[in-house]
Amino acid sequence: MGKTVTYEELKQNSTKNSLYVLLHAKVYDVTKFIDEHPGGDDVILAEAGKDATQAFEDVGHSDEARELLPNLLVGDFEQDGALKLTASQASTSSVSDAVEQGSNLMYFVPLTLLGAYFAWRFYGA
Repeated sequence: MGKTVTYEELKQNSTKNSLYVLLHAKVYDVTKFIDEHPGGDDVILAEAGKDATQAFEDVGHSDEARELLPNLLVGDFEQDGALKLTASQASTSSVSDAVEQGSNLMYFVPLTLLGAYFAWRFYGA
C-alpha cells in the first residue's frame, strides 16, 4: 500500500464523475459503483469529501458490500490532513456507548422491580 491520499485529493474527487469515499482511514474510488449502489447515488454523494465511516456503519452494510471494498481501494488517508478522524470517531463512539448502556438499564431496572414486587406478594402473603 504505497499511495497516501491527501485531504485535497479527497475534496477534488467528490463528484459523480470522480468519487472517492473515506472509510476507516482508507480511501476508496467508488466512481464505477455509484450507479449500482442500492441506496442511490445521492447517499454516497452526501458523504463525499468527508469521513463517511459513521454513515457507512450506521446503515449496517452486508458482508457482500464489505467484500467489494478491497477492489476499490485507492490508498490510506493522510493522517496529518485538514480532516481529523480520531476526534469525531471517539466522540461518536462514546455517545453510542452511553446510549447503549442507558437503554439496557431501561429494561433491567423495571423488570427487577417487577420481579421483586411479585416475589414480595407471593412470599409475603
